[in-house]
Amino acid sequence: MDWKEETERRVAKGVALFKQGYNCSQAVTLAFADWYDVPEGLMARMSASFGGGIGRMRETCGTASGMFMLAGLEIATEEANQEVKAKNYKAVQELAGMFKEQTGSLICRELLRGYVKNVTTEPTPEARTDEYYKKRPCVKMVELAIRTYMRFLEEHDTED
Repeated sequence: MDWKEETERRVAKGVALFKQGYNCSQAVTLAFADWYDVPEGLMARMSASFGGGIGRMRETCGTASGMFMLAGLEIATEEANQEVKAKNYKAVQELAGMFKEQTGSLICRELLRGYVKNVTTEPTPEARTDEYYKKRPCVKMVELAIRTYMRFLEEHDTED
């Protein structure tokens, strides 16, 4: 596989999804729906609550949450298994470290500082306008999360 080409394709898809109105977590997970053979409707519903830092509470960045959900699809099994659970948690911690190394934080409200003057937790999302995209780092976070996840997959491609 040409990892660079595949990464660029998934980044473009995720950014386009975000600009179509999907939340940050949905944009990341939906970019991989075909990779994991998950119906797009199911993937969109499954990741819907994690946008805006989990339900717009500005906690864990939705793009990071999206990566973590993808790690579960990559690693976890349907059975309760301590070894697999540990492997999944290790992957999530690695992804979190990679993301935080590039952004300085996993927390949505911290990532918005310097971009948004009044970070609110009102449940009603803002309208997606040109101004919205100019004042937020969210498109960049979608791109970064997808690139980070692809790098993770590539680095672990020869394992197992």
